[in-house]
Amino acid sequence: MPAGWKLVYGVNDRLGSTTFLRTNLGKAFPKHWSFLLGEIALYSFIILILTGVYLTLFFRPSGAEVVYDGSYAQLRGMRMSDAYASTLDLSFDVRGGLLMRQIHHWAANLFLAAICVHLLRIFFTGAFRKPREINWLIGVTLFALSVLEGFAGYSLPDDLLSGTGLRIAEGIVLSIPVVGTYLMFWMFGGQFPASETFIPRLFTVHILLIPGILLALVTAHLMILWHQTHTQWPGKGRREQAVQGEPTFPSFMAQSGAFFLYTFGFLAGLAAFVQINPVWLYGPYDPDEVSFGSQPDWYIAFLEGSLRIMGRLSTTVAGHTISWNVLLPAVVLPMVFFTLIGLYPFFERWATGDERIHHLLDRPRNAATRTAIGAAVIAWYGNLWAAGGNDVLSNTFKIPLFWTTWFFRVGFFVLPVLAFIVARRVCLSLQRRDLQKREEGVESGLISLTPEGGYTERHEQSAPEEAAILRTRQPRELVAAYPHHIIPLPTPGRVRTQVRTRTNRFYLNYQTESHGGGQGDLKRDGAVEKEKKEGS
Repeated sequence: MPAGWKLVYGVNDRLGSTTFLRTNLGKAFPKHWSFLLGEIALYSFIILILTGVYLTLFFRPSGAEVVYDGSYAQLRGMRMSDAYASTLDLSFDVRGGLLMRQIHHWAANLFLAAICVHLLRIFFTGAFRKPREINWLIGVTLFALSVLEGFAGYSLPDDLLSGTGLRIAEGIVLSIPVVGTYLMFWMFGGQFPASETFIPRLFTVHILLIPGILLALVTAHLMILWHQTHTQWPGKGRREQAVQGEPTFPSFMAQSGAFFLYTFGFLAGLAAFVQINPVWLYGPYDPDEVSFGSQPDWYIAFLEGSLRIMGRLSTTVAGHTISWNVLLPAVVLPMVFFTLIGLYPFFERWATGDERIHHLLDRPRNAATRTAIGAAVIAWYGNLWAAGGNDVLSNTFKIPLFWTTWFFRVGFFVLPVLAFIVARRVCLSLQRRDLQKREEGVESGLISLTPEGGYTERHEQSAPEEAAILRTRQPRELVAAYPHHIIPLPTPGRVRTQVRTRTNRFYLNYQTESHGGGQGDLKRDGAVEKEKKEGS
């Protein structure tokens, strides 16, 4: 027997690897373009690790002051930190250094963008429902940690733009009552900027601590996904308890390998032709200077916007000033935001009472309330994101800065409400259109002459695959009845029951908006069925 086969059999005898491979290589993976969003995030993360290792070999995480004598003539002879000088060397003197820097930076942006869109896909399709709540929590945690990791990454070069961001971060930490000063000194190792001690700490966090946690969470996320199987879109012959798709080997593995190469090629092309973060134009960080139009990377912009639109508000208690204009938008708001996102699957399960296992996805139109909530959050987030560039908008469109600030302040409260109303109405309208197609068929374009001399258009039944998709879900058993109490006392149990019932009907019962669509109108559906029976 060849030595290679002896090694294979030896490993199999000890680990049972062939049994494992035989069981898992045939695992079915549904095929749909929206499922690639999570894969883009995974491939971007791998590319970040590969390019990050290369950059680590040349970057010097030191705040020690040096005199630059590299190839970039405009800064030659200037005093700067060793970290900034090594970033300039990477950009101009290391072969392939600038390309790697730009691939790394673009991959970070794509990684976060893919996570955001992937989370939105999971939210709007209900893929977070039982049994996938844990993976949803992991995804939200990945998003939050990736924001911190991205901020740490573009703060390392110690240029004027990143230093401005760190100055803002210092003010945010100082706004925390009682412990803010201690946290600031602990983070920076002294009074800001404290570059000599802070940059090595930030470097360790960026290349070791957060990446290690991200790698562990990504691994756990994939293991849980593998164990629970993938979700799938509704269609003909598809059921909640059976997942259909292509086998892992060779179909899915070949497609994934090719898609990884496509992602790497796209990022390499983007890095080669589209400039990002030209630190040599900003110059070294000086606490006395701030460049005009300083903007963070897009994923931090919503925090920047919340700070810009917050009014002046502070309170002095026992000689200590609490800066609410910083604490609320930059500390409380993001904590509440990420907490509510993470807890949403449990809230929806509590509101709807749906304890069933789901492998079939929802069409967003068929869960109108959930879709409307998602649209409201997008509008709220987008308003803050745009507010982060209110000075640029004001300068570009020649609008007074005061006007843009008040527009985003009003939009903080008004835009989410408008988005919710519009999105819910659109979803219900699409439900009614699907119901009409299912009952009346689709237009054929053929005109018939009736015996009375009129004209009617002939309708044809939808194709079986389309008909299966048009069949909206109607879980009538989930719509809660209003509780009836003999003595309507305002007891805690009664209040809790009333709140849960109204939340349930807010989600599931569309009696005033929809006739037979979505989760169903019980009375009208029953009346229609009764009329059909009597007519027959």
